[in-house]
Amino acid sequence: MRRDVFQAIADPTRRAILALLALHAMTPNAIAEHFDSSRQAISKHIKILTECQLVNQEQSGREIHYHFNPQKMKEVDTWVAQFRAQWESRFDQLDELLKNQNHKQS
Repeated sequence: MRRDVFQAIADPTRRAILALLALHAMTPNAIAEHFDSSRQAISKHIKILTECQLVNQEQSGREIHYHFNPQKMKEVDTWVAQFRAQWESRFDQLDELLKNQNHKQS
């Protein structure tokens, strides 16, 4: 099954893994230490994140280090941006309405 970025970040564990990797690269064992899940479950989450290119892996001797790929998150930002403009416009309208109400009460 082909997954996309949105499916990958829909899971709270995968979002937590991304948050960890955004701070610094980590091995799978180091990532797993932060969760109560089994090492196998964490590996599955890492695999999904890798398939979606949200993380990159780098071989360093016998260890694999995973790195966060912020470029891939631009896809999410682009999608959210269309809604952000609407929200900001509505908040501006609400601010204006509240100001007008306050002036009427004064």
